[in-house]
Amino acid sequence: MGNRKDTIGDRRAFIAANTRPLPVPHAPEISLYLADEVTPLWLKTEEELGEMGLPPPFWAFAWAGGQALARYILDHPEHVAGRRVLDFASGSGLVAIAAMKAGAAQVLAADIDAFAVEAIRLNADLNGVAIEPSGENMLGCFDCPVDVVLAGDIFYDREISAEVLAWLKGWRERGAAILVGDPGRTYLPKDELSLLATYQVPVSRDLEDLEIKKTSVWTLK
Repeated sequence: MGNRKDTIGDRRAFIAANTRPLPVPHAPEISLYLADEVTPLWLKTEEELGEMGLPPPFWAFAWAGGQALARYILDHPEHVAGRRVLDFASGSGLVAIAAMKAGAAQVLAADIDAFAVEAIRLNADLNGVAIEPSGENMLGCFDCPVDVVLAGDIFYDREISAEVLAWLKGWRERGAAILVGDPGRTYLPKDELSLLATYQVPVSRDLEDLEIKKTSVWTLK
């Protein structure tokens, strides 16, 4: 679109103006640029870009699966310490930041949303860690060197869930460890997973049906 403000060319300024640094409820060692409500930010993003039907601003919230996964990694750093980590569908970068704080050798935080990529940079700076953000679609890709794949809140759609599960299995066959955080979404493939931990995670009523979500961390069987 010709007059589309590459403005939100200044995505960093837009994120900083429409969110505020707050500690993550279930992992308060980490702070993120977070929004108070979904709809106003969503509408403002569409208005600024001159586009309707954009996906929700996933990058502006600490989702339950990501919070649980971040907590687990911070409490069990041996899963990532000294390893090369891929945080898939990273959103705000919460899980990637947790991995770096837990001693990962390097973390690639991948998300196809351009705002998420900038939010990851901002949040990494806020927490004093170095993360490599990527806007590439990593689904189906096995090109980068990875020892651990982290994935929070990804089993929300039937078709996507099937693709993600096959891709995660591909990584496991290549020797990578897999950790998944999920609050019991409909398409979570429990038969393929082994439970590692369960938490009661505070979340926004703007995002979920409850203020506290029972959320678990899993690995592939």
